[in-house]
Amino acid sequence: MDKTIENIWKEGFVNAEEITVPKINNLYNQKSIHIIEKIKRMNKINLIAIAVGAPIFLVITYFMHFPLTGIATFIILAVILYVNRNLMKGFDTIDKGNNSYEYLSSFNIWLKKQLSINRKMAGYYYPALFLAVVIGLWFSPGIQHVFQEILAKPHEIYLVGDFPILWTIPILIITIALAFFGGRLYNFDVKLVYGPVYKKLDDILADMEDLRK
Repeated sequence: MDKTIENIWKEGFVNAEEITVPKINNLYNQKSIHIIEKIKRMNKINLIAIAVGAPIFLVITYFMHFPLTGIATFIILAVILYVNRNLMKGFDTIDKGNNSYEYLSSFNIWLKKQLSINRKMAGYYYPALFLAVVIGLWFSPGIQHVFQEILAKPHEIYLVGDFPILWTIPILIITIALAFFGGRLYNFDVKLVYGPVYKKLDDILADMEDLRK
């Protein structure tokens, strides 16, 4: 077999015990460890931010006199935190296989499953967060005073059976739109924050797969 760099790498990955190119094997092992630890660390920071931010936001909204928004947001974030903490526990059960390629492949499968679950959840929590803000503001004393002024005579045409129907229609449209596009919004958020590191993971896996052919 020609001692091209491709063949040397392939030998190294096919049989890790025959380390003819320890430096190259070690390079990809280090890359695998580094990328997995980085994604794990970023996920952990994200969960800590939710765990710390949710109660702080609850306290802030209480003192700003729209506690309903704070309570609803706290509950929604607590559910997101609970689900993702359980998903993170699955990380410890990932099959490490016999080499870094198998470990990285297993990690990639676990990651895609985690993203898929969060993408589905986004279709619920984006509209829920929006409604939490709207309802909280609606029942806050300051906004109530503003709406009383707006809805007072001669503006009663906005009311249908004392229900502010014209104000409700755009809220309903936005809520439905957020539910429909929630998954895409989540993809955008993920790409914005994790895009470069996920691309790096895909690149390493692609390199390893090419070398194993």
